Amino acid sequence: MGGGVAGQLVEQGGRSVLLIAYHFPPYRGSSGLQRTLRFAQHLPRFGWQPVVLSVHPRAYEATGASAGNEVPAGLAIYRAFGLDAARQLSLFGRYPAQLALPDRWASWHWWAVPMALRIIRRHGCAAIWSTFPIATAHRIGLEVAQRSGLPWIAEFRDPMWQADWPPEPRANAAWVVLEKQIFARADRAVFTAPSSVDIYAARFPRFGLDRMSVIENGYDEETFARAEQAAGGRERAALAPRDAAQTSRRVTILHSGIIYRSERDPTQLFAALASLKRRGVVTADRLRLVLRASGPEVDFAAQLARLDIADIVAVEPALDYIAALQEMLGVDGLLLLQAANCNMQIPAKLYEYLRARRPILALTDPAGDTARTLERAGVGLVAPLDSQQQIEVALLRFLEQIDSGTAPVLAAQAVGQYSREAGAGRLAGLLDSLVTPE
Repeated sequence: MGGGVAGQLVEQGGRSVLLIAYHFPPYRGSSGLQRTLRFAQHLPRFGWQPVVLSVHPRAYEATGASAGNEVPAGLAIYRAFGLDAARQLSLFGRYPAQLALPDRWASWHWWAVPMALRIIRRHGCAAIWSTFPIATAHRIGLEVAQRSGLPWIAEFRDPMWQADWPPEPRANAAWVVLEKQIFARADRAVFTAPSSVDIYAARFPRFGLDRMSVIENGYDEETFARAEQAAGGRERAALAPRDAAQTSRRVTILHSGIIYRSERDPTQLFAALASLKRRGVVTADRLRLVLRASGPEVDFAAQLARLDIADIVAVEPALDYIAALQEMLGVDGLLLLQAANCNMQIPAKLYEYLRARRPILALTDPAGDTARTLERAGVGLVAPLDSQQQIEVALLRFLEQIDSGTAPVLAAQAVGQYSREAGAGRLAGLLDSLVTPE
């Protein structure tokens, strides 16, 4: 699903589309902002002028400029008032439940809907797009679509309601209702992974499989080009066998991004490293594992010290986006973590890893969408995240592949299919199908 890049590239002009998204610069702390930012950047090339409606930055937990995440010049951005109930409306750690349904940013809805209707009139928007995982964004999209009569694309970067998610009973019930309302009104539903389509096709069969599409996440070529230029103007050379001197040099493997305990728990990886170190198979002179911008640094530091692997695993702070891409391009290998409870999701960083064209060690369920994506690309070494024994075997094999230059990486001519520009083209194709040309 999703098809190829649609239509002809155009430089200016075109119809306007309202993009409703919580994650948008200057937000910091999640790769989720890349989705909307890159659609906004690339849609004009396919004949669509984006107008962004987001929340006031006061609702964000962290903000700041980041090289590589600059907003396109001339992009129309509107921000409606909204608060994070858990941080800004709580008293002694408690806040009224009605202020957090369907989520903590429910107040955004009250100001965003009238603002969206004004935006539509001012810019002559022909369609609406909203994106989850902030459920309030879809609640806004739903009401704006109902009141404006415009076609609406509801995007689910991850599956929304699940039996045990959200865990709070009232929020869980609210999500069930909201999902039913979404699929009763939306004109199209977009997902980032194939298994999500399977779930929603079974959950809402009357919606129709032909109205569901996959637009995967991707990488931004222009930003990678900036990173390569900053690194000296060229991409790192393709893999080759390491000579005796190089083999004695320490291998650096990088995990770039947040590590959620429930979804990317590195416990068995740490146990595998501790076991390999005790046996003398892996030492700090042989391997350095960098956890970049992982989040719970203090917690990991204590765990690493207890296992006596703090000399192998380095927990490092976040970098600007350009610098983070430079690091990906320069290391010996890239690490991906994804638990089986996320089999219906594909980490956005996977596509940046593919573009970096470095060897990939994916600790994930072989039956999940992440492993299948790597298999289709013909790259990556996969082992289950929850198996210490299999991780040990995979890690040693990965080091051997790096030494011998045999680790598969994506062919240069195949990289473009994973670009954010290609994804914007697919979204433009959906918009074209919903809006009759004037």
